Amino acid sequence: MSTHAEDLKLRLMTIELLRTAKYKRNITYRELAAKTGLPVTVLSRYAKGHVLPNTPRAKQLWRVLTKLVGLEAELRSRIKFDNIGYFDNTEIVGDYNILQQAANHALANFAGKRVTKILTAATDGIPLATMVANALGVNLIVAKRNKEVGVKAFLEETYILGRDSGVTVTLYIPKESIKKRDSVLVVDDMIKSGETQEALVNLVKKSKAEVSGIFSLIAVGEEWKKRLKSGEDSPVEVVTHLKSPFDNSS
Repeated sequence: MSTHAEDLKLRLMTIELLRTAKYKRNITYRELAAKTGLPVTVLSRYAKGHVLPNTPRAKQLWRVLTKLVGLEAELRSRIKFDNIGYFDNTEIVGDYNILQQAANHALANFAGKRVTKILTAATDGIPLATMVANALGVNLIVAKRNKEVGVKAFLEETYILGRDSGVTVTLYIPKESIKKRDSVLVVDDMIKSGETQEALVNLVKKSKAEVSGIFSLIAVGEEWKKRLKSGEDSPVEVVTHLKSPFDNSS
């Protein structure tokens, strides 16, 4: 993934986000300079297309600009928990603009890392994973809860769905879909307990491939952090982190 084409895509995306901040949200160059730490003259040259930021600076700008005009605020505005702690994510996983922004977010955060495949679980994660795969220019694998006719062999991973549910779930992928040389980015729309994402990571490990990271739009609570250890080699990147509705701590 660390190619001139991907780097250029990231740099161009950052310029578009800067223009959104300046011309659509009417944030002044002085305000942007205070937030980004870059001179007004430099920001002006970027916004007018006179020069492109290099890749490290584009990443720096992207992180700041997304907080000002980007995806996190939009996601938070659409999330409303019900009285038993669930929320309807239909407007999120079905919104093309949100998915496009999320794909750009993934590209910005995983640019420079080697990613050869995207892995997600059916079904809500599929739209996001498809957009991320398209942004990174790699193939998508969907782990399903049943074996498809015509596939000769599978890898499978079974886990308990919820601490007290007593229900087990098994995910299957075609055995040859992930090769030893692959570096796989696990993508899902939401992380709560981390059980599904941990199962996907284990499928990658059973393929003897490497996990390049985990990417999700939303993480709820803290429980998932116990399962999904974030490291430099395989970071967990979440767009927005929400407090669990059952967390009464201050």
